[in-house]
Amino acid sequence: MRIQPKSLIALTSGIAAAALLIALSTGSGSANWETLWQMIQGTADPGARDIILKLRLPRALAAFGTGASLALAGVLMQVLLRNPLADPYILGTSGGAAVAALAAMIAGASALVVDISAFAGSLGSTLLVFMIARSDGAWTPGRLLLTGVVIAAGWSAMVSLMLVMTPDANLRGILFWLMGDFSFAGNPIPSLVTAGGAGLIGLALANSLNVLATGDQQAALLGLSVRPMRIMVYFLSALLTAVAVTTAGTVGFVGLVVPHLIRLVSTADHRSVIPGAILVGGSLLVIADTLARTIVAPRQLPVGAITAMVGVPLFLFLLRRGQSSSDKSG
Repeated sequence: MRIQPKSLIALTSGIAAAALLIALSTGSGSANWETLWQMIQGTADPGARDIILKLRLPRALAAFGTGASLALAGVLMQVLLRNPLADPYILGTSGGAAVAALAAMIAGASALVVDISAFAGSLGSTLLVFMIARSDGAWTPGRLLLTGVVIAAGWSAMVSLMLVMTPDANLRGILFWLMGDFSFAGNPIPSLVTAGGAGLIGLALANSLNVLATGDQQAALLGLSVRPMRIMVYFLSALLTAVAVTTAGTVGFVGLVVPHLIRLVSTADHRSVIPGAILVGGSLLVIADTLARTIVAPRQLPVGAITAMVGVPLFLFLLRRGQSSSDKSG
């Protein structure tokens, strides 16, 4: 039974609200559900209120914006490559952004330079994958995916070499950042604005994305300007990945699993896939970050490890269920 688009938006909005409430009321401090209720009444303890408003809320919003960005980047890349296995982590886009951002950090660059470097690395990695994949003048989605996996492995090797040359005093913080960490994500505005803006652009182009997903030749026959559309998708996916990486480091599986989940339970129409992916991706990373900071509190786990532990079995389940559905329909 598939969920209707209107019901999907209502359901995912409720999930997002619940995830944020859980994040705000859960932690090793004194703030809890009772504190939230007291805040509504205006009788909350100032210390507990500060824990929620100054510590948990910015972190939860940053996690939501990052998850939304990664999920939307996954949707766009899967359209671009016409391959359901495409996502920023697997294709090396996250790795390119991480290498460029890490190089800027080691060089002592400012936060703005780190952000610009991440965007350049993300965009450059995406273009590199396409250039190598079509070295003989043609490419297939399978070839692009294989090229992306190889490029991602290369970026991982470069990160390892850079870590070897990093001073020991900075090594632990950088390792946590590379595995996904919201401990220092104090400003959620960049990720929220980027995800929101890209989501609005994606919704405006939803019909064109539906056409592009059928293939370049078919899209051209239907009157779509394929090249400008592909360039737009290039830049949007690179920007979303860069913002996610500079906010929380390298977080995998969100962009891979979430679009699969939306298409499986509802529809492949991007007018529904885009808002659904944004809400579910944001919710998934909020819950993952809440688990990362509470499972072994006061110690914190890298959120990327949590998403991998959840994402791998969930993706295998969705893949098996999708194959079963195809067999039945066939």
